[in-house]
Amino acid sequence: MSETPVYNAIFSDGHFEREKLGTLLNKGGAAGKIYACVNHPDLVAKIFHDRNKSKTNRQKLEAMLQNRPNIPTLYKDGKAYVQIAWPEAVLEDEEGFCCGYLMPFINTDDAVSLDHLMQKAVRQKQGLSEKYEDRLIAAYNMTAMVAALHKCGHYIVDLKPANVSVYKDNMAVAVYDCDGFSIRGIDTRYPAEYVSEEYIYPEGMKKSPEEMGEDQDNFALAVIIFKLLNNGIHPFAGTPRQKDDAMLDIQTRIEQYHYPYGLWPDTYQAPHPYSMHDYFAPETLKLFDRAFVKNEKRPTAKEWYVHLGHLLRSLKHCKKDHNHVYFTAKGCGLCAVEEKFHQHLADVKKEKEAPQTIRGVVVSDLTAEKNQALKKEKRREFVRLNKLALGLMFLHLILWSVLPLIIYRFRDKIVPFGYFAQILAWLILLKLVFVTLNKAPKHLPLFENVLLLNLIKIYAAMNAIVCFLITNSILFSFFGLTSK
Repeated sequence: MSETPVYNAIFSDGHFEREKLGTLLNKGGAAGKIYACVNHPDLVAKIFHDRNKSKTNRQKLEAMLQNRPNIPTLYKDGKAYVQIAWPEAVLEDEEGFCCGYLMPFINTDDAVSLDHLMQKAVRQKQGLSEKYEDRLIAAYNMTAMVAALHKCGHYIVDLKPANVSVYKDNMAVAVYDCDGFSIRGIDTRYPAEYVSEEYIYPEGMKKSPEEMGEDQDNFALAVIIFKLLNNGIHPFAGTPRQKDDAMLDIQTRIEQYHYPYGLWPDTYQAPHPYSMHDYFAPETLKLFDRAFVKNEKRPTAKEWYVHLGHLLRSLKHCKKDHNHVYFTAKGCGLCAVEEKFHQHLADVKKEKEAPQTIRGVVVSDLTAEKNQALKKEKRREFVRLNKLALGLMFLHLILWSVLPLIIYRFRDKIVPFGYFAQILAWLILLKLVFVTLNKAPKHLPLFENVLLLNLIKIYAAMNAIVCFLITNSILFSFFGLTSK
């Protein structure tokens, strides 16, 4: 059995101690594994996978020890709530290589991923609070955390709910893997290495994580706040307005600024049907507009911290549901969304329970015999409609054929109205006839033949012209001229 490693722990004040590793707690991510510490039970050790980055890792960790953000451990009823796993000491081996660091132990049994707060089904499964105010408190604590880091010139960059935990008892937040942040040193910056899609700011799409900073954090923070306040709905997730539009992924919608919850409607997508953004305070909506609309200055973490603090102090409690709160005189957005959701479920249930029919026959009742009878009935109906269409067409032709004779008998009464009035009257009559004929294919299958329909129209138009010429003796005048 291999002997348990022992490292030199060099603390920020310069003193060092021997630290023996205990149980492997977590295999960790891409950077390293997490071990318990024998000499310091309240700390854990992160041991890097890659020893070749010893120099760079040491410099970054020393910069972190020298520039510590003011994010204190909280205490309540004798219990400690560590908010950030910031390095306490650099760990080196006997050869002087930087192998990792010590950081405060965060009890993951007391906390859950911030993702779990977003949706009701997950909260219920995890046994989390249903109080909307708690989600607002979590957002408030998140902004305090980010603001403290920014004050020191540090940036998280890969800021997303999965990388943040929240304590179940008090909604205080906790963050890990701080060595992956973008860290400000005395005369240099140690960049971040990772960033996650759906949280990348639009202007950063062509940048690497090493080039990103505060604007990336401000964008990702605003996305998290929007999701916490809007039941997990992403600010760039909506309903495409055109069915034939390409279905863009969230990051592409971000890149193209397709934010559907702003003051001006988005051309690509409408808001999610269960969004409650219309019930947010006007000041909140303005901050979201600044965060997500093109050419606006994004609100900082400190601005969000001040605003959310104001909201928490001015919340109105819903009389219908003690878990609900609301912001304005519009009332409770949560109740409105839940009512809309339940109504939709009722409509779906009603639709499913309604029997499916074909021409009035219930589908479930259809047998081979009934299906054959239905086909025969459909055929009889088709023949009947075609006979009716032929009769109407014959009547149409007869009427237009005898119309010139009828008009000629009344020519003395028609001529005084003049050419203009006559032409206008014929045009109106033809318009009415054509509109009627255009509707015929919907009811009479025979008239679905476009050529036949056009011939009938032409016949009517030609007879109308003949009626006009006969009425005004234009043909007779013409032949009289030619005979001379």
